[in-house]
Amino acid sequence: MEVLRRFLSRLFIGRGADKPISEKINYSELEKVLHYSIRNKYFFIEALSHRSYLQVSGKEDLPTNERLEFLGDSVLNLVVGQYLFNKHPEAEEGELTKIRSRLVNRHALSILAKEIDLPKFLLLSPSALQVSIRGMETILSDAFEAIIAAIYLDGGFSKAEKFIHYCLMRSLEKDLIKLDDENFKSQLLEQSQSVGLGNPRYVTITETGPDHDRLFTVEVFIGKHSYGSGKGKNKKAAEQDAAANALQNLILNERRADDESPKLNN
Repeated sequence: MEVLRRFLSRLFIGRGADKPISEKINYSELEKVLHYSIRNKYFFIEALSHRSYLQVSGKEDLPTNERLEFLGDSVLNLVVGQYLFNKHPEAEEGELTKIRSRLVNRHALSILAKEIDLPKFLLLSPSALQVSIRGMETILSDAFEAIIAAIYLDGGFSKAEKFIHYCLMRSLEKDLIKLDDENFKSQLLEQSQSVGLGNPRYVTITETGPDHDRLFTVEVFIGKHSYGSGKGKNKKAAEQDAAANALQNLILNERRADDESPKLNN
């Protein structure tokens, strides 16, 4: 690992991560907010460099945080998955997946980024600062995942795990994100509004069974599209079940859209 770190350091220097760029980051302040002692600053230059900064810097070969984002996402999902696996020994796979989605979706990660003042360290173009709320959430969540990767490469898995736990526990204690919130209708409403899709609409599809043992099936629509359905002994329970399934589908669709969309260049 140390050989790899030295190699990457030389590589980043040769690709434009020079002194003027590095001086734009206050490393002592960054270490304080991350609760981490930086050894190789070039990992963090890359993690904090949004693609839009290329034209501002005048260095078209400057590394951006896209590759680190990919690595950080993998580390984050492993750490959060292990945390939930140990915390909820009786939970089934589907339930664990839904809980994890509350902690690692774009909106939640942007909250974690803002909680540690990460935005003030980002290297962005002026135009990138004018993007929509959804766009800024993407920039912040990507940078947060890139920082995780930087810590992982710089200090190893245990340091990255410690950083993730610190950020999650801090935000859970402040009730900024919720681990056990079962109000899926509220979560779906918040998520759909955050990405500009409007309010979900619930439609009762079927009512079956005798009066004393009814079973309701509800489908949830956002705009003209169906995002899932659910069942329950009453309409409220069926709507919650439908909202839980729709929330998972919405998050997956948004991730696919992010993966397929062109990156911001200026």
